[in-house]
Amino acid sequence: MLFVVHRGAAHGRPALSVRGELDVATAPRLAESVASELAAKPRSLVVDLTDTTFLDSSGARELVRAARRAADVGTSVQVVCPRGNTPVRLVIDLLELHLLVPVVESAALTDGEVGS
Repeated sequence: MLFVVHRGAAHGRPALSVRGELDVATAPRLAESVASELAAKPRSLVVDLTDTTFLDSSGARELVRAARRAADVGTSVQVVCPRGNTPVRLVIDLLELHLLVPVVESAALTDGEVGS
């Protein structure tokens, strides 16, 4: 499957929508996109995994790294992954990523409405 990181906006916030498999081969491409977005030092950044079909430990690790790099420049990161995306959400839940980066059902949710 084709891997794409699309830059856009979600409810007025910069957003990266990840389509395809986020794994050891594609995580560096997400890292590049995150670095590019963080260069502008936005207040927040959304990483939308709604259309992500697979997530391995390398992809999960990159999400945590992205949140840490963002915190270093004063940017909050929010990961969007609806419960209906079972293959990806299972990995997020098993690794308890919500303890390291906010995971929400929809980009419409505010930082205070974290879905775990």
